[in-house]
Amino acid sequence: MADDKTTTARVENHQGSAPVPALQQAYDELDCLSPEEYATKEKKLVRKLDVRLMPLLFLMIVMNYLDRNALANARIQGIEKSLHLHGTDFNTAISVLFAGYIALQIPSNMIITRVRPSIYLPSCMIIWGLVSGLTAAVHDFKGLVIVRFFLGFVEAPYFPGALFLLSSWYTRKELALRTSILYGGSLLSGGFGGLVGAGVQSGLNGARGLASWRWLFIIEASITVFIAIISLFVLPDFPHTTKFLSDMEKALATRRLETESGNKDTERGPLLSGVKMAFIDYKVWLLALIIITKTSAGAVTSFIPTLVATLGYSKVNSLLLVAPPYVFATIVALAVSFSSDRMSERCYHVVGPIFFGMVGFIIAATTLNFGTRYFSLFLMLGGVYGSYNVALAWISSTLPRPIEKRAAAIALVNTVGNFAQIYSPYLYPSSAGPQYRGAMIANACFCLACVGTTVFLRFCLVRENNTLAVIELQAASDLPGEKATVEELVDVPSPGGPVTFTAGFRYVL
Repeated sequence: MADDKTTTARVENHQGSAPVPALQQAYDELDCLSPEEYATKEKKLVRKLDVRLMPLLFLMIVMNYLDRNALANARIQGIEKSLHLHGTDFNTAISVLFAGYIALQIPSNMIITRVRPSIYLPSCMIIWGLVSGLTAAVHDFKGLVIVRFFLGFVEAPYFPGALFLLSSWYTRKELALRTSILYGGSLLSGGFGGLVGAGVQSGLNGARGLASWRWLFIIEASITVFIAIISLFVLPDFPHTTKFLSDMEKALATRRLETESGNKDTERGPLLSGVKMAFIDYKVWLLALIIITKTSAGAVTSFIPTLVATLGYSKVNSLLLVAPPYVFATIVALAVSFSSDRMSERCYHVVGPIFFGMVGFIIAATTLNFGTRYFSLFLMLGGVYGSYNVALAWISSTLPRPIEKRAAAIALVNTVGNFAQIYSPYLYPSSAGPQYRGAMIANACFCLACVGTTVFLRFCLVRENNTLAVIELQAASDLPGEKATVEELVDVPSPGGPVTFTAGFRYVL
């Protein structure tokens, strides 16, 4: 928050900036509704959004992570031997994807504020499906690295773009659960990928002269392209531009974001100004630190099949054993996010699960006992990813406007977080198996750092909320006898104008 010399307030009527002209009548009708009628219509709208938006985004992220993590299952199926990989070649193939992935995060999320998400995201999905399928045609390490780099490049737009799209439709009180449902797809993809790998290994190994790992990439890529084509016709755009809502529903979808989250996505400012505002806001960097510590510890997902294989089972059984920890993590994530939304609380819903994740890493570092080590996988995944989506939802609720800043912040945090995916695979060299003690100790330390950063961010947001309350009182005292409200509060000065918040806005703690 700016200091007292730069922090000011201005007063407007309760409607704020004028709505889109075509929706003016719908806005007027909304103002005539009773609170009960408004709540009923809003509940119906949210159900309609959930049915239209969430299943499709869920399927898209399942395929996003299936294609990305197929290499982990292909390792059990013999890809290292087929491509003559040695030493850290496999680790490099994992890491290089994120070099491409990071490069496009911020540019892509700025582009999505100016195009139709319903076309942009599915088009990117079609391309990544085709690139992923090309993995089945590689014959050496060089070819694998090239395909993995470009796969990361074309997969980059989806996840930050999906988070941005969710924040353009759902209020702060709804975001954590929807983000959890979205990210639950990535968790289930880990378990589902193991099941698909087991089926391919047992039924298609050697079919038409192709190894099972090649069939794995072909099958998953074909499904990806099919879902992407459907998405072109079903995925919605923004509330004020989408075609499947009536004028009343468009007005309601826009109004509720303005009043409950401070979002005014009908307003547009300079793209570079939004990027600059994201870069100079310390809250963005604290959120990025939370995410990078989580993703550093969460990089264990690329090696879950490898860790399970150390338990001494066959290829098929090892792939089947991958699924239960991911299913458990998905259940934990949904429960934690539901509680976070109901209680409008973020900090302790991040800290609680990550503590159990830390315990899981400590257990894995100290034993090779089958039952204990397998149990530690549940704690690892449930702890790290059980609250990951809450941290993601915290980004949008902490940085709601302007739209360019929100888009840039989401992409920036995701970009910084994924730097962990470049270095963390090298914590798991084959020579460190089967215990991978160094990686487990490092991951426990990452969890501890995440806890510390999360608590510090909460302290900062409490201070920000106190400042907002003081500003509102000062503004109100300057208007004796007038029936007016502090409609917007200045946050950070910028070249494109001040960043503002709707009256009564408070950061979610």
